[in-house]
Amino acid sequence: MQWETVIGLEVHVQLATQSKIFSGASTAFGQSPNTQANAVDLALPGTLPVVNEQAVDYAIRFGLAIGSDICRETVFERKNYFYPDLPKNYQTSQMDAPIVEAGHLDIQLANGEEKRIRIHHAHLEEDAGKSLHEDFHGQTGIDLNRAGTPLLEIVTEPDIRSIEEAVAFAKKLHSLVTSIEVSDGEMSQGSMRFDVNISVRPMGQEEFGTRTETKNLNSFKFMEDCIALEVERQIEVLESGGSITQETRLYNGQTKVAKSMRTKEEANDYRYFPCPDLLPIEITDERIERVRGELPELPEAKCARFIEAFGLSDYDANLLTQDSTTAKFFEKTTGLCSDAKLVANWLLGDVAAMLNAQELTLSESKLTPELLAGLISRIKDKTISSKIAKTVFEKMMTEGLDADAIIEKEGLKQESDEGAIEKMVDEVLAANPEQVANYKAAPPEKRKKMSGFFVGQIMKASKGKANPGVVNQLLAKKLSD
Repeated sequence: MQWETVIGLEVHVQLATQSKIFSGASTAFGQSPNTQANAVDLALPGTLPVVNEQAVDYAIRFGLAIGSDICRETVFERKNYFYPDLPKNYQTSQMDAPIVEAGHLDIQLANGEEKRIRIHHAHLEEDAGKSLHEDFHGQTGIDLNRAGTPLLEIVTEPDIRSIEEAVAFAKKLHSLVTSIEVSDGEMSQGSMRFDVNISVRPMGQEEFGTRTETKNLNSFKFMEDCIALEVERQIEVLESGGSITQETRLYNGQTKVAKSMRTKEEANDYRYFPCPDLLPIEITDERIERVRGELPELPEAKCARFIEAFGLSDYDANLLTQDSTTAKFFEKTTGLCSDAKLVANWLLGDVAAMLNAQELTLSESKLTPELLAGLISRIKDKTISSKIAKTVFEKMMTEGLDADAIIEKEGLKQESDEGAIEKMVDEVLAANPEQVANYKAAPPEKRKKMSGFFVGQIMKASKGKANPGVVNQLLAKKLSD
């Protein structure tokens, strides 16, 4: 039987506010446990929440970016459930009147096809704290620093039909929220987390199958692997005559093992009711237009501008604008060294490869626009060759030194003196008379490939420092005599 996969996503995006959604406590990441939770976050008796206006503006900004209508009277509810890291025993969230109504994102697939993924809504809510198991033998530690961090939960329609579409949507969404600066998008820090709802059905069937939800995936790779595993599991169960249980599952990206956590709840299990401590928020047309005026450049517009202003290919421009950090890095570096194509080549080539190998983001690395621009400038003025530049770059990434310092320290300056290079060419040709004779006897179409032997010998003699352009020019002249 042919099976069709049906996927819907619930994406939790931490908003980049300086304080929490209902209190003035800091949202800074990485602080000592329980040092950033105040009386409101701890749910001490007598405390009352106050809505963070910036969080509301960020939600409006996101809604405008996805072509959504903004709810003019948005309401907060209490979602009741017990977890040790939820001090109030309820989460302040939204259900009946979420701030962002229906919208969409268009994704592009590898074959060039475009597909529209509908977004059902996005709502504001508070994050929970964290339960820590690793450092406590037989016990659990509770860190409430994250409790109350503002979240925007983005809920798609079940429009996604493959792993490729799911990952493409996730990457497009990440690009959007970072570009419009409502979130830093740091998935390793929990700033963006995916809950994946998955079901399968016989191809051509209209009715959806029973879905499972796998929670808290914080990387595109984990999402990809998790979906593949769950789709395979569901098909095996159904083809063996079994049935799918509606449940919540967990996936361990390190061990690649998934397991059932609990049977899936329905909305009525949470006993939603309006929060008596928070009045409805009235959102005026004037406020929406103010936020619209503050909306940063969207990824599609940035991509088009990169193509027009910098002469980049569609492919390069699209990759550079998928992440706002990379886009800003590209623009600043290009402004310093005035060679957009070379900057793009380095960012999408050597820089991306090394970041992947070291499992770092661009912002976590030692590389800065000033360092990369300095390296490219030394390539352009022929101080170093492109080959030597790779050595300089590796040291730059590990030591954080600029290109000039590394070139001076390691003695890597390119040899461009024609007299010195001509001497090396003469010595190599004199040492290889048989290869010279073969070259001169060969037909013209074979000589280019044969000349590579001499170039290699000359570069070896110069320890890679000879200017390749000068080498090729002198070698061609000498071999044609």
